[in-house]
Amino acid sequence: MALTLNGIRLPLGADESSLKALAARALDIPEGAVLRLRARRVSLDARRKNDICFEYTLEASLAPEDEARALRSGRAEPAVPRAAFEPRMGAQPLPAPVVVAGLGPAGLFAAYALAKFGYRPIVLERGKQVSERQRDVRGFWAGGALDPESNVMFGEGGAGAFSDGKLTTRIKDPLCDEVLSVLARFGAPEETVVQAKPHIGTDKLCNVVSSIRAQIERLGGEVRFGAKLAGLESRDGALEAARIATFAGEERLPLSALLLAVGQNAEDTYRMLHAAGIELAAKPYAVGVRIEHPRALIDRSQFGEHAGHPRLGAAEYRFADRSGGRGVYTFCMCPGGKVIGCANESGRVVVNGMSEHARADENSNAAVVVQVDERDFPPGPLGGLSFREKLERAAFEAGGGDYRAPASTLGAFLAKAEPYGFGSVAPSCLPGVKLANLNAVLPDFVAAGVRDGVLAFGRKLRGFDMDEAVLTALESRTSAPVRILRDELGEATRMRNLYPCGEGAGYAGGIVSAAVDGMRAAERVMARFAPLL
Repeated sequence: MALTLNGIRLPLGADESSLKALAARALDIPEGAVLRLRARRVSLDARRKNDICFEYTLEASLAPEDEARALRSGRAEPAVPRAAFEPRMGAQPLPAPVVVAGLGPAGLFAAYALAKFGYRPIVLERGKQVSERQRDVRGFWAGGALDPESNVMFGEGGAGAFSDGKLTTRIKDPLCDEVLSVLARFGAPEETVVQAKPHIGTDKLCNVVSSIRAQIERLGGEVRFGAKLAGLESRDGALEAARIATFAGEERLPLSALLLAVGQNAEDTYRMLHAAGIELAAKPYAVGVRIEHPRALIDRSQFGEHAGHPRLGAAEYRFADRSGGRGVYTFCMCPGGKVIGCANESGRVVVNGMSEHARADENSNAAVVVQVDERDFPPGPLGGLSFREKLERAAFEAGGGDYRAPASTLGAFLAKAEPYGFGSVAPSCLPGVKLANLNAVLPDFVAAGVRDGVLAFGRKLRGFDMDEAVLTALESRTSAPVRILRDELGEATRMRNLYPCGEGAGYAGGIVSAAVDGMRAAERVMARFAPLL
């Protein structure tokens, strides 16, 4: 039996080779009595800048008599094995394929689970595989044309492929560990499975995604790129087939179950579902701007004299406050990253943050966003979608109509003045920015919330409210504006055999939670049907 030791603190200047001695001291045994030792979780504790350290959860193996003594004394706990994904499989034969629509985190992990257990799914992805998609995205950022089917939002890996690759989540599902293990198995850094706040970075995540997809295909799954879900066919309230739009035309695909993992950016899919009678509801989300500071400033504010230490990397932050009865908070912080244009439809500007694994760019950025909800939307389940579209079109016009993003210095924004140029912080946004008065771009309550939030956060992190910080609009894809309602079995409330899952369905937020939700949807399908093996 292995034991778990919590709260083992390793000073910043100490090497991991010291962990065995620290574990032995915590257990009150000789160092040689620790037979094996490995890290289960490690987190950074930088609350006191003069005493920065790493806190470890360790798993230790001892001789039986030492284990018994450690347990009696309360110095350790029995180690709990990581949860394995072991779905219960049904007996009903599959009359037609299981289909997964979307190859973002939810669809990718749903398809991987199905393929691993012998269900040979057919996966539909409207965009391209990630290597081709990267070329299209780079071309757009260089000033080229927007491809509405191959961009930051659509294609293999989904929107998460062009991000910081954060793997933190607030959900407590035991499958979170399984998701991290799969990512590490297919190329994510080894520390992914032990870090409390792991991230992969776009440069590594794209390769991981393509490796998982290749494994799905090796296991008998079929992945079809350039295949968009265009319609549903049902009988007596049960889905029987999907209509698929391809370059060659439209085809009918009979199916036993459809796992709908299309992501929050497929607005045409939301409208198709609404027209098909699927029950949808408007969902609150948040909108605002990206704020950029020098990475060195954020590092000094968070780490003090230890800023730049090789074991620390670029510093993170997360803040929340209230403004006018609404929440205002930072979101998707990208240390040492850049701001990127994420349009997937013509005539609209959307921005997000992205960083590579090294997080070594000059600026650090994060969204500062304000909650929006039904009081702000037109009536109906697609009201939040319409509200988002209106704001993104306004940002496009303010940016000059060529996919540059409207931007301002923070000082000009706080003064409600026209910006006249940038200072010490150069905007990183691709494909570029145009100076604009963001108070005229954002709704009044959003602009007020951003102003209040930045000033509140400046009281928590020195320099956050510096005049020369750069604000770039519009951050509007924080979460889905629609929820596709589902029942306790995971099926759409008005359509059997349809399993909405992931962020686009309104049930996840981020890579890990979306992946878990996709696996849970696959688990429900497997509980009904027998595999094809």
